[in-house]
Amino acid sequence: MPADLAFACQCGTVTGAMLSVGPDQGDHVVCHCTDCQNLTHYLGHADILDAQGGTPLYQTRCARVRIDTGKDRLACLHLTDAPTLRWYASCCRTPLFNTFRNGKLPFITIQLAACDAATRDELVGPSRGHLFIKDAIGDAADLPVLPTATLMRRFFVRAIRDIVSGDRRRSPLFDARTLEPIATPYRLTGEERQALQGGGPGQ
Repeated sequence: MPADLAFACQCGTVTGAMLSVGPDQGDHVVCHCTDCQNLTHYLGHADILDAQGGTPLYQTRCARVRIDTGKDRLACLHLTDAPTLRWYASCCRTPLFNTFRNGKLPFITIQLAACDAATRDELVGPSRGHLFIKDAIGDAADLPVLPTATLMRRFFVRAIRDIVSGDRRRSPLFDARTLEPIATPYRLTGEERQALQGGGPGQ
């Protein structure tokens, strides 16, 4: 049965829960893309990556996140010119969520490393597969691949529900009227991006 999954940043300032979490309510995946790896290096949390540079993630509907404390410490950034917006706790730079650049295209992906270790595996279920294994560290030939098309089909079903129901205006990360992010996004400079090539240290 779906249940709520607690999360917190490393220092405990930002806390909350993902609501109605279950294997049939969202997608547990492991992403090896360069951007996900670079994010952890930029924020100084590369320890959340697995041995092959994978980031465990859970993607679900945009309104299924509740912020209990530390909402004013949420920050967000664009690593590149792509529209993905990456949210973190400014207090300890813990990576937390991925979203679209605004709430018009609704979804939320949470970093499972920030979630309650005692319950997360049971609630999210086994991984549906790995993404972008061409960017993985070392030999990734044995990793089960989740086709991007499969993930996108599942994503669009949830997004349409959030648009039709009006739930995209109920995400705490976006202004309900304008659908703009509640924090001003920072876009990395060319120099900062260059410094991250090859998984360099955080800035």
